[in-house]
Amino acid sequence: MNLTERLSLYIQLTRLHRPIGILLLLWPTLWAVWIAAEGHPSWLILFIFTLGTVLMRSSGCAVNDYADRHIDKHVKRTQDRPLTSGKISEREALWVAVVLALVSFTLILPLNPLTWVMAFPAAFLAASYPFTKRFFAIPQAYLGIAFGFGIPMAFAAVQGTVPMVAWVLLLANVFWAVAYDTEYAMVDRDDDIHLGIHSSALFFGKYDVMAVMACYAVTLGLLVLAGMIAELGLVYFGGLLVAAGIAAYHYTLIKDRSREKCFQAFLHNNWFGAAVFAGVVGDYLLR
Repeated sequence: MNLTERLSLYIQLTRLHRPIGILLLLWPTLWAVWIAAEGHPSWLILFIFTLGTVLMRSSGCAVNDYADRHIDKHVKRTQDRPLTSGKISEREALWVAVVLALVSFTLILPLNPLTWVMAFPAAFLAASYPFTKRFFAIPQAYLGIAFGFGIPMAFAAVQGTVPMVAWVLLLANVFWAVAYDTEYAMVDRDDDIHLGIHSSALFFGKYDVMAVMACYAVTLGLLVLAGMIAELGLVYFGGLLVAAGIAAYHYTLIKDRSREKCFQAFLHNNWFGAAVFAGVVGDYLLR
């Protein structure tokens, strides 16, 4: 196997060809960076947290494939993944995950010690999430913490402390993750039942659509609270209104529980995160 073919397999392993996961992780991190810096983040902070997001998500995907290596072969959508199909060895996948995590850690070395300390729970959350599907009824909530830990880290890096607004934003991200990843889990519901994997779609059962919409509502409520704490203005709340419209659109997609439309709703969450970010940036620009 030549270098080009090997790199292609690594890209598939780390899901760099499917950037939606990066975006869902990056948007809340950017919300935090902008609010922490009161609309004027340094280019260094932006570079560190953007690249770090890409690297840690990629590392997490490699760990996920390792954790699910005996499960993915039974699911049509995942049976051709490089690790499951045997094109990449288990040891190789773990080395990819470790190297990416170490490179990510080196990025934060110019930052303060509090950010260094917070990197350790962040790495633990990212590495342990794939295994929670075996025993947590709603692993999507754990995902929300893992995907949102860049929020308190951003405040730590910019302000040297983690104020209340950071934890409110993190909690908002938890409910948002339960919403969008339940939409994703609705796609895999039949496979998860067969394989005995826990998911929020199975936990909520016939109330899954209602639960998704409730999680969007709580997310928006917490984002309103975060905006009030950070003393953001009308432009920010206008961004939340757009995000609420996007959430309402998702209801039209998932209400019939069509696999294709549920997956479309999951992917469309990129615009929910972008709407909130546009509101944050716009509010600070117009001050």
